[in-house]
Amino acid sequence: MRFWGKIREVAWGVPPATKAERKLLVKIDWYILSFICLMYFSNYLDRANLSNAYVSGMKEALGMKGNDLNKVNTCFTVGYTIGMLPQNLLLQLVPARILFPLNTVTWGGLTMVTAAAKSTSHLCVIRFFQGIAESSTFVGAHYVMGSWYLEEELCKRAAIFSASAQIATLFSGILQARIYKTMNGLHGLPGFRWLFIICGVITVPIGLYGYLFFPDTPSRNRSLVFSASERHLALSRLPPRPETKLDRTVVRRVVGRWRWWLMSMIWIVGGELESIGSNALMAIWMKHQTSIGAHSWTVSNFNYYPNGATAVSIVALLTTAVWTDYTKKRYQVNLVISAVMVVAAALILAQDQIGTGAVFFAFYIAGISYAGQAFNFSWANDLTRDDEQERGIVLASMNMFSNAFNAWWSIVFFPADHAPYWRRGMISLIVLAPIMVVLTLAARYLQLRDQRLALQKGGTVEGERRRQDGGNVMEDGRMRTEERREAEGRVSSEVEEEKV
Repeated sequence: MRFWGKIREVAWGVPPATKAERKLLVKIDWYILSFICLMYFSNYLDRANLSNAYVSGMKEALGMKGNDLNKVNTCFTVGYTIGMLPQNLLLQLVPARILFPLNTVTWGGLTMVTAAAKSTSHLCVIRFFQGIAESSTFVGAHYVMGSWYLEEELCKRAAIFSASAQIATLFSGILQARIYKTMNGLHGLPGFRWLFIICGVITVPIGLYGYLFFPDTPSRNRSLVFSASERHLALSRLPPRPETKLDRTVVRRVVGRWRWWLMSMIWIVGGELESIGSNALMAIWMKHQTSIGAHSWTVSNFNYYPNGATAVSIVALLTTAVWTDYTKKRYQVNLVISAVMVVAAALILAQDQIGTGAVFFAFYIAGISYAGQAFNFSWANDLTRDDEQERGIVLASMNMFSNAFNAWWSIVFFPADHAPYWRRGMISLIVLAPIMVVLTLAARYLQLRDQRLALQKGGTVEGERRRQDGGNVMEDGRMRTEERREAEGRVSSEVEEEKV
């Protein structure tokens, strides 16, 4: 039993000490994690379907040429980037239980509208507004998770959240392949149009589920599925945080610290290191090789074979999450990703000398790059727990700047008509990898420096900043401990009453 208990601790973390907190954590996982994973699943399902449709007849039906696919993706990215900061600042004002479901239903409806697109211009307009609707999801979900989970609980949940997007990519390829076989031409519609309709039908009910059951953040939780004592315990179990406000001081607080600058730069680079997967290069490469007669792959192959990279990304996300939560050394994942992407890019550049199997290997290991999503945003959450507004801005800025770069990066470095080598793009990955190493080690150094300085003064990093603001951390900590005990006692009493 001790052995399996140790395995459980490594894989899922040490369980809370009290029955009341264990029950609360199960509820948090069930109602918060389930909805944000379903939301992100539908988010990526409605993104991935464009690439699947492109290799399944949409290119020919809409007369798409050259880098038209990149232009459509850029329109989505522009909308996503424009909407990101306003959407995530809205989370400070509008309850997430309203904002998230509203956006989910909106992008689900726009996905169904995509089935009626007759030109590349139509796709650009639809995807632009779809990007605005989706812009609250990724950062907003990380913000909400950081509001509920302790540091040692966070990264594994963030990995499951990120993995839900990869599962959606996997599912979209399988779904398109099945639709192409069974529904192509049904009621006069080609299979790729049915894909958009079905994906939209899947998405809308998820938004309704969120409106009914998603409980928002602990401080704004009014959900009937949590009792008053559980809501109190959810707040008291978290580390003490200084009271901060969205006021004129927020710019000075954010810009005056290294966390916003460095974490934003890290994710600009990290987002571009995902380029092989995010631009669906493997499916485009396969379609190109078939068009020149080098291989005889089918439309189903275009949709099925790239799923290997998606499977690798899911395994990488979950494995690195377990590792970093156990070791507390989140920075190590960036170092691994950098090394892997150098290898993948080099193999794709050398594809004429190494054969098809090695090229498949390169595309598959590139899926490891997605591991950076969960851990970099968990790392940023950990670093900024002492300032709610800074936390929201840092998380939003990381994703916003990354997408702002990606809006032009994919067109310049990874246009579809540069297949099969994408020489410019692969060289860019080889250059970005050492830059990521330098940025990551710099952030780690500054993190350790802050911790060391705080310990020298007799407190945690959060405690030091609290004292700088004139607070009394020891007194606050004692009060939070007493509140937690009282909350656990109330929850335990409720459990006993339920049994009676």
